[in-house]
Amino acid sequence: MTAPKKFYVKTYGCQMNVYDSERMSAVLGAEGYTQTGTPGDADLILLNTCHIREKAAEKVYSELGRLRKLKSARPGLRIGVAGCVAQAEGPEILARAAAVDLVVGPQAYHRLPTMLARVAAGERPVETEFPAEDKFDHLPADTRLRRTPTAFLTVQEGCDKFCAFCVVPYTRGAEASRPAARIEAEARALIARGVVEITLLGQNVNAYGDADGVGLAALIRRLAAIEGLARIRYTTSHPNDMADDLIAAHAETPALMPFLHLPVQSGSDRVLKAMNRRHTSDDYLRLIERIRAARPDIAFSGDFIVGFPGETEADFADTLALTETVGYAQAYSFNYSPRPGTPAAERPGVDPAVVSDRLQRLQAVLTRQQATFQRSMVGRVLPVLVEKTGRDPGQVAGRTPYLTAVHMPGGPEMIGRIVPARITAAVRNSLSARAA
Repeated sequence: MTAPKKFYVKTYGCQMNVYDSERMSAVLGAEGYTQTGTPGDADLILLNTCHIREKAAEKVYSELGRLRKLKSARPGLRIGVAGCVAQAEGPEILARAAAVDLVVGPQAYHRLPTMLARVAAGERPVETEFPAEDKFDHLPADTRLRRTPTAFLTVQEGCDKFCAFCVVPYTRGAEASRPAARIEAEARALIARGVVEITLLGQNVNAYGDADGVGLAALIRRLAAIEGLARIRYTTSHPNDMADDLIAAHAETPALMPFLHLPVQSGSDRVLKAMNRRHTSDDYLRLIERIRAARPDIAFSGDFIVGFPGETEADFADTLALTETVGYAQAYSFNYSPRPGTPAAERPGVDPAVVSDRLQRLQAVLTRQQATFQRSMVGRVLPVLVEKTGRDPGQVAGRTPYLTAVHMPGGPEMIGRIVPARITAAVRNSLSARAA
């Protein structure tokens, strides 16, 4: 009897890529492949790539250089590049990396079986078109037993905003939403396997709206009614799509966690206009006020880009001022990274030394705010969803409603349970606790 072929997936970047890797694994599993955690054991290696940051493509080519040596020792090994670098680079990957057998964009990975058949016939296929059919219509059910209490569930893909710095509209395409009934069916299947928390994913998730007119707020309410689903989150949102009914859902749906990732990118109206963000800093701050009025215990995270072309010291001061006004529980901040093909990539950049200094100053503020938020948790009793065993013996790890990591004494029998925990100490990125 022939041993089943093995595949290995390396995932870069966002949560959407994590989800896509799981779905590619389901596709390959339906074809008789088994997954391995070691590339040296694999018959097929897939790199599921991210193109959001500068040099992302070069990291992929560096990895392909290492894999070329592995393939030289095992000529039957197949190597594929998937994801957003695949979408952006397309045939150039085949030209630059002779070890690559196939290139598949994020909208076409349901075609992997056909592509592998073409590889076996001597071709090097590239699938980077945006097909008319919905890829989710062609995916097998993921029947692998999962014993994790949390899961991602894609509800929306693509973006129509065309921010001047962003490649998502070019690599993921126009906004498209999955039918609510199919999302609900997938959620029920996840819950049947022990999932108690679901994070709804989309490049612009709060723009979700299916053909029957179900928006994100209505979808959340439908999912919250499913027995066994204790927690719901969603990411990533655009400020322009925070509709009234979604704000109301934060007030009225206990399963919707009091934590919202709401990127702003800059506090300067001049920079926001140059970014094509289509909102002002005042719009953003008024939105924060409205959400807090609806859900007073909510905490926010955000995204910031420092050194966008044309940013002045006064613009940066506006960003610092906005940050102080909001008071983030956590946030992500980056130097501006020009992406080929985006409008901002053609504009003159800011002195790198100035950008580096500004980033350090912003991160000092954000680090202070995160520490303040973490310390505010000490002494409180919070419901912690236990997700896994900890690094130390007799320890488990989980997350609060605010997505903060928690480490506490306990055993594997606690995994999947939401337990009241008294927070005893705070460090930069996690909390210590004991069962209350």
